Amino acid sequence: MKYDAIVVGAGQAGPSLAAHFAYAGQKVALAEGGMMGGSCVNYGCTPTKTMRASARVAYQARRGAEYGVNTGEVAIDFAKVMERKDEIVSNSRNGLTGWLESIDNLDIYRDYAHFVGTDNGVHQMQVGDTVIEAERVYLNVGTRAFTPPIDRLDSVDYLDNVKLMSLSELPEHLIILGGSYIGLEMGQIFRRFGSQVTIIEYSPRLASREDEDVSEEIERIMVGEGITIHTDSKAVSVSQDDNGIAVTIEKNGETNTVTGSHLLVATGRVPNTDSLNLEAIGLETNKRGFIETNGKLETAVAGIYALGDINGRGAFTHTSYHDYEIVRDNFNGADRSADDRNMAYSMFTDPPLGRVGMNEREARESGRNILLMKHMAKDVSRAKEDGELNGLVKLIVDADTEEFLGATTFIMQGDDVVQVVSNYMATGASYKIMREALPIHPTISEYFPTWLGMLSEPE
Repeated sequence: MKYDAIVVGAGQAGPSLAAHFAYAGQKVALAEGGMMGGSCVNYGCTPTKTMRASARVAYQARRGAEYGVNTGEVAIDFAKVMERKDEIVSNSRNGLTGWLESIDNLDIYRDYAHFVGTDNGVHQMQVGDTVIEAERVYLNVGTRAFTPPIDRLDSVDYLDNVKLMSLSELPEHLIILGGSYIGLEMGQIFRRFGSQVTIIEYSPRLASREDEDVSEEIERIMVGEGITIHTDSKAVSVSQDDNGIAVTIEKNGETNTVTGSHLLVATGRVPNTDSLNLEAIGLETNKRGFIETNGKLETAVAGIYALGDINGRGAFTHTSYHDYEIVRDNFNGADRSADDRNMAYSMFTDPPLGRVGMNEREARESGRNILLMKHMAKDVSRAKEDGELNGLVKLIVDADTEEFLGATTFIMQGDDVVQVVSNYMATGASYKIMREALPIHPTISEYFPTWLGMLSEPE
């Protein structure tokens, strides 16, 4: 079967790209062996943020008396929580599937694809029992949970991000290996559902990618909600019996054991490139298994593109979709590059953490002359009014060019607030223009002129 383009993977970049080419009159093949929508729709963003919403309602209900609202005892109907999650996920996946199936010129293959060779610039792939070929192939196959080398881990019934979404009962005690974004989000969610939660993190602090003061604030919030934290701790072995799952951890040469009902392994992700048989076309990955690309998302093999998590340019739904937009526009004659974007992301704890560009440590290490501002959430009017006093905000600008270098918005609505800076950074304009803008009161973002007036040279 000959096509103008083959798209492998129906995550966040693949479907829109396949549809764009098909709408343009090209003959397109889309191969997906898993569920339409990829991790985001089925195991990531959609289900976890749906569960987060339920957890936040429970959290707010328990705080009702603080606001003069008496709610009585709060009980979690976990089956209802998961039913609501499943319905939203199903509707999203079915909507995507129905749309793709309605598109002319688009053939959908419900199987995994791998390369079998290249002939005069035409790439062949096998999908099930069928061989298809095209000069252009777009890879959007995503990542899966990393399995750390822990003694006897394979002998216990542990959870990853996929299995977690299929729980039928609320864990009595959820042990989480990994104190980064997934571990922290799910730890807080299940604690608010009523589970006892223990987080074990190998690094000296939680969310180690962030500045130390941000990590400290995260830990303070988590501990304040009743989560047990073990940082600088290595899980060396696990076992399971009728009493549950036991994790032996080592810290400073000493060992102790944590026992719980369930174990979630959230220690990172690995790319799904190992199933593509890239050797057949002479395409290599780096040591971590990612496919390196140029700014246009082209690989070292002509006609092969890598989009989304597998290119190592950001393991997020929004970076994957942005990759699609770059490839789409360049195909239509534009000159866009992924090298030009400022990385932005959020951790959807409560409060959510928003990040764009550099943090303080990175800015200091860059050698630039910088201006820095730090402000605690408890000193922001809207946060006081809403009773959301946890968190902080940090802004960093280049003292010479007056451009933003980065922002951390760990505050209520921080996932939206950070996009004020993210969008502004795309203009390259001086921060002084934003400082003079008219804000809307009472909001979190109204503080930008105030915050920018607080910028000073770091000590």
